[in-house]
Amino acid sequence: MSRPRRPVGPAAGLLLLAACAGSPPDPVRAHPGFATLVASLSEPGGYFDTDNLISNEASYLHALGPLERQGVRGGAYLGVGPDQNFSYIAKIRPSVAVLLDIRRDNLLQHLLFKALFALGPTRVDYLAMLFGRPPPPAPADWTGRGVEDLVGWVDRTPPDSASRARAHRLVDSTVLAFGVPLSDDDRASITRFHEAFIRDGLDLTFQTFGRAPAWYYPTYRTLLVERDLAGRQASYLARETDYAFLRDLEARDRVIPVVGDFAGPHALRAIGDYLRAQGAEVSAFYTSNVEYYLFREGTFARFAENVAQLPRSPRAVIIRSLFLSSFSSGHPQAVPGYASVQLVQPMEGLAQAGSYRDLVVMSDWIR
Repeated sequence: MSRPRRPVGPAAGLLLLAACAGSPPDPVRAHPGFATLVASLSEPGGYFDTDNLISNEASYLHALGPLERQGVRGGAYLGVGPDQNFSYIAKIRPSVAVLLDIRRDNLLQHLLFKALFALGPTRVDYLAMLFGRPPPPAPADWTGRGVEDLVGWVDRTPPDSASRARAHRLVDSTVLAFGVPLSDDDRASITRFHEAFIRDGLDLTFQTFGRAPAWYYPTYRTLLVERDLAGRQASYLARETDYAFLRDLEARDRVIPVVGDFAGPHALRAIGDYLRAQGAEVSAFYTSNVEYYLFREGTFARFAENVAQLPRSPRAVIIRSLFLSSFSSGHPQAVPGYASVQLVQPMEGLAQAGSYRDLVVMSDWIR
């Protein structure tokens, strides 16, 4: 969903600053097939009233135990939203991941992430580029550190003008090399998203438009050091091996951002055709709480029809996020202290749900 357009003067100024600072980056290979695939799978974008630069689901890692117990591994991963997907991808180890969102801004943000992976050989390099920090001496020495050490380093290291400008310049040139057609406004949006991470650092939170922020919105710091229900730190930046897997997947153009409506006429069906041609079956589909809005808009049945045509493994699951504020009766899977609940449920039986309540109280969730 495309966010409302804001004046691009400040972001355009950042682009100019980025373009003028530092020496030219090493060339990044062109990605013509990637750009063609993104275009062929996508639909026109739509609107949603959030920026979604980071997740508002502090419970996002609670799905990892059920995924492991269900044996969800490999195959194709489908998801929505920004980088919480990377933690699921790192756990599942799919051969391809397609990230579908009605906001074109989500595609632009994933081009930002793709550039950061290309520019960051290690986790600390990635974080230095994301937050516009000068990298620490000998970044390779950080590969064995825990995520709390990396978070502490970001907190102790303020951005400086040279590092900020270098990060913007390298990201802009790298994104252009991917070959996805971008307007000046698109490039300014990517710079604006990047600048939000640099400006707010690990205090960055989820933002809404026209609504007050909720008390439970986590900071990016919280999301990175969050634990699963077994007490394990498990974000995609918790281990160097997970980061390396994701970086390789991105480098091989196997993380594909797509613009489209879950209930739309083209994107999800085209994704199914693409996966079928690749011989890939869906193993997991992270829907966040999109289905809540599909029921509200009366389009859930069309989404269920789209899902029915996807090639999928017998163990295929949907990962849902339930916000307790929209479900007044509570939920048996709720964890004290968390405003959201992650539900992992078999993909089969989706069409039988007659309401959102039916969907989230079905007894077949995987514990």
